[in-house]
Amino acid sequence: MEPPFSTVEQEITPRERPINNHAVDLEAAAAATKTVLRLFMTTSASVCSMYWQIDLGLLSFPLKQQTETVSLPGLPPLGLCDLPSFLAEPASQTAYLEAIMEKFHSLNEDDWVFCNSFEDLEIELVKSMRGKWPLVTVGPMVPSAYLDQQIDGDRSYGASLWKPKSSQCFAWLDTKPPLSVIYVSFGSMGNISAEQVEEIAWGLKASNRPFLWVVKESENKLPTEFLNSVGESGIVVSWCDQLEVLAHQAVGCFVTHCGWNSTLEGLALGVPMVCVTQRSDQPMNAKFVEDVWKVGVRSEKDEVGIVKREELDRCIREVMDGEKGGEIKRNANKWRELAKSAVIAGGTSDMNINEFVVKLLEGKKG
Repeated sequence: MEPPFSTVEQEITPRERPINNHAVDLEAAAAATKTVLRLFMTTSASVCSMYWQIDLGLLSFPLKQQTETVSLPGLPPLGLCDLPSFLAEPASQTAYLEAIMEKFHSLNEDDWVFCNSFEDLEIELVKSMRGKWPLVTVGPMVPSAYLDQQIDGDRSYGASLWKPKSSQCFAWLDTKPPLSVIYVSFGSMGNISAEQVEEIAWGLKASNRPFLWVVKESENKLPTEFLNSVGESGIVVSWCDQLEVLAHQAVGCFVTHCGWNSTLEGLALGVPMVCVTQRSDQPMNAKFVEDVWKVGVRSEKDEVGIVKREELDRCIREVMDGEKGGEIKRNANKWRELAKSAVIAGGTSDMNINEFVVKLLEGKKG
């Protein structure tokens, strides 16, 4: 599982700690000012704030009752099903939770805690944390081509664990009407069960809509009958360029596990989402997708944790059809514009990075 932070092993003097990816050579500046990046949050600020508040004793842990609602500053009321799995089921993930809490215990030593988010997206949390936690939103960290288009050639993250089959995907997408295609992907790290794969397959079939489904080789347990029935209405690939797919005019729905990177990409590209969560921070991200940002719906699981085919079909129709589907599309477009506004010149994330760079360079001069 991916940790909610990224660290740099070398540490010199714990004062200002820089982030890469800006218009100056920050590594050289950091060396000159004896500074280092301590923490970069790779999950939402809201999720990270829960670990921080547990460390401060503001939230008793473990939770005493399964029916208990968690209420914390800057967050909506959260039930057990909304919590990150590390908190909802701590006994099954003790070692990982200990590693997380160790990092958050020293959070107050940092002058800069960067988060791949943007202020409008988590505004209540940002406001509640001002003066208490050195949170700095610098996202969404999506390549410029999909947001402000200010950096020529910036179309990818520069690395992939799999070789995408882009030509096959886009030749097929180009034949489909605008906003008609369901894009399905559950991320690069996790795997889903054979039973869940089968339910997704028949749920997509029941939706009677074209679909592009990324199924990693380790998950490729698709029923033969399903594959024989798909024809030109669907395409299954082992990997693809997700950003390019989400940006394609044919895509109208994103069935996602709600990992933070995928959630941010869906928001930045303005694609309505159906949330089929598995673990980690995904349940809480899905809570925000449905109830806070209102850009999608969260699927319900049965008693053994499976999203059934009928439920997936219902969610897809809710997102793509009718009055609620129209509202979700409008909200998705709104958040896409707000994401762009955050990173353009003068936007909140742009100003946060610039403020950091100024302070870094002031330290170099001193």
